[in-house]
Amino acid sequence: MKKILIPILSFLLPILTEAQTFIAKGKIEFERKINVHKQFEGEGEWVQEMKSQIPQFKITYFDYFFDGDQSCYKPGREVADAKSPGFFEVGVAQDNIVYTNFASQQFTSQKQVFEKQFLIQDSVRKINWKLTDDTRKIAGFNCRKATGIIMDSVFVFAFYTDEILITGGPEGFSGLPGMILGIAIPRINTTWFATKLELVPIAPKDLAPPTKGKKTNVPDLQKSLLSSLKDWGKYAERNVWQVML
Repeated sequence: MKKILIPILSFLLPILTEAQTFIAKGKIEFERKINVHKQFEGEGEWVQEMKSQIPQFKITYFDYFFDGDQSCYKPGREVADAKSPGFFEVGVAQDNIVYTNFASQQFTSQKQVFEKQFLIQDSVRKINWKLTDDTRKIAGFNCRKATGIIMDSVFVFAFYTDEILITGGPEGFSGLPGMILGIAIPRINTTWFATKLELVPIAPKDLAPPTKGKKTNVPDLQKSLLSSLKDWGKYAERNVWQVML
């Protein structure tokens, strides 16, 4: 009997060890990077002068807390860097807080949009993801690439790992068979990539939904933004995309 059990245990041990690596709760730090220079169009003297005065990248950090079927994405550590002037600081999504309940498929998001603050409550966005065979390592995790489209025409590239059980991601992204650790949206020159995961205790305050702002939902907020920014020309669309993430 012992001779039979030893080969069986030898076969099962790697499987059991691997199963223990799946993560159900913790804290992920995301680095959001915006290529500010690409917000400018043209090669004129004024454009070159503005680029010379503004850092190429605007970097901010966010923390993503998750436990079971709940998550909360909120501003993280501050970065001491040169401030970009006015409109080109790209500040419409710097203070986003997004709470998601995956059991009910509902989210609550607090967004500061210029001088106004909104509290958006709605269903989790559905994205028709297409999986690819491309892979990459992010924050120590093996990730698989997927592509999707949001807001009818905006392409999104995502990288997810099935080693983390929750099916969420930065901002309002979700719906892949594991945690999204990387997002790239070329149309707004912005990326989100995880820098580290910490297996820390999750307190109730870490997963508390936001409560401040004028209550609205996704369709009403989008309608309001399009109306408010109708005279902004091509910059209106870009700002709507950034806000509606």
